[in-house]
Amino acid sequence: MYAITIPEPGGPEALVWAEVPDPVAGEGEVLVDVVSSAVNRADVLQRQGFYNPPPGASPYPGLECSGRISALGPGVTGWSVGDEVCALLAGGGYAEKVAVPVGQLLPVPDGLDLTLAAALPEVTATVWSNVFMVAHLRPAETLLVHGGSSGIGTMAIQLAKAVGARVAVTAGGPTKLARCAELGADILIDYREQDFVEELRKATDGAGADVILDIVGAKYLDRNVQALAVNGRLAIIGLQGGAKGELNLGALLTKRAAVTATSLRGRPLAEKAAIVAAVREHVWPLIADGVVRPVVDRMLPMPDAAEAHRVMESSTHVGKVLLQAPQASATN
Repeated sequence: MYAITIPEPGGPEALVWAEVPDPVAGEGEVLVDVVSSAVNRADVLQRQGFYNPPPGASPYPGLECSGRISALGPGVTGWSVGDEVCALLAGGGYAEKVAVPVGQLLPVPDGLDLTLAAALPEVTATVWSNVFMVAHLRPAETLLVHGGSSGIGTMAIQLAKAVGARVAVTAGGPTKLARCAELGADILIDYREQDFVEELRKATDGAGADVILDIVGAKYLDRNVQALAVNGRLAIIGLQGGAKGELNLGALLTKRAAVTATSLRGRPLAEKAAIVAAVREHVWPLIADGVVRPVVDRMLPMPDAAEAHRVMESSTHVGKVLLQAPQASATN
């Protein structure tokens, strides 16, 4: 098969479409013929040499995919060759084939195109596990989403609105904020021009956010704590603004607030399977009913992954950037 390889870390040009050995479905795994994959920030970090795959994972980038099952490994039940699926991966999505643990498989939601389903696994698993399983967002509470126009952000807005929460977002510029509003965001904050702490206080009569989903990290840590409501929960899922910051424990104690930080890629298989099962139970019906939909900015041929990474790093997109495998485009 062919896959996007990274012979040496570097810029987007470091991504090379090359022939590599086919994967084999091991115990409790299936082999998926990839139709499409999606680009995530973690892929950019891996390309740069800062985020290696966990032990035993595919060396190729790509944390999610959609496709068709082409082979079943030993011990697999409940799935059949030919099933159309999407999957959460520890790596290997930028390839024509990938081996997937069965606990990380999801059926393609009713009414959704197989190709677009690649935009779902990583964002739904990330948002559901952090906003709902860890931070326990409840109806009528306020969620602040940093990076509201990102793939994570566009999904977080929709899921929070679906459960009856109020949603505030930060994004760069009026165009991105308008897209967030279309998805249901109630409070729109341009982080380039406005102080999100002050704007949130104004919009909530001084209460602040019950839950904050943060991709920035250290740069926003102190201000995020300031923006939290009493009993608020800050969920950190990214470090785009640095890894080391100063935490005011006094402010945290006064608000009886909590700070959590999680990653998804390196979790044990059982934890990933539990998250995927929760996504299938709670999120998939919303997608089937049309309440929640993936937001896809553009789709590029998988051999052009370098261009997709340039788009991701330019931050000009809204939602997800997808990569279509060559054999998939040939059959469409």
